Amino acid sequence: MDDRVLVRDTGFAAEDWTGGFVALGDGCAANAAGLDLGPADDVTDLAADLDRLEIIRIAFPSFADGRGFTLARRLRAMGYGGRLRAFGHVLADQYAMARRAGFDEVEIGPDLAARQPEDQWLARANWRAFDYQARLRG
Repeated sequence: MDDRVLVRDTGFAAEDWTGGFVALGDGCAANAAGLDLGPADDVTDLAADLDRLEIIRIAFPSFADGRGFTLARRLRAMGYGGRLRAFGHVLADQYAMARRAGFDEVEIGPDLAARQPEDQWLARANWRAFDYQARLRG
């Protein structure tokens, strides 16, 4: 049974991706629809493959490691329009930053979901309203 929890602007959701993930360094990654990236992976060589990738999942080995935010922003700037997921050690306090960087969702384990329940994530779901640009315009 899959116990991962997806966090979206609407709250917690069950896993709905069934295609699996292949790491960037694996030989069969060129034919995969789901790709796993580590925080140190170089995405520049993915430009030709972005249209065929349905989902990219970027690992956060520590809540203090922000390289995944940079990768997400870089992928969106390169034109990636598919589903982008952060997974690993992402905290509720980082949800708004993840959404602003280009992530569509965050994948967390059941232990983190228990420590930081859905209401803590939903409190940050209105991520567009509270960014610094909105405050400057307001």
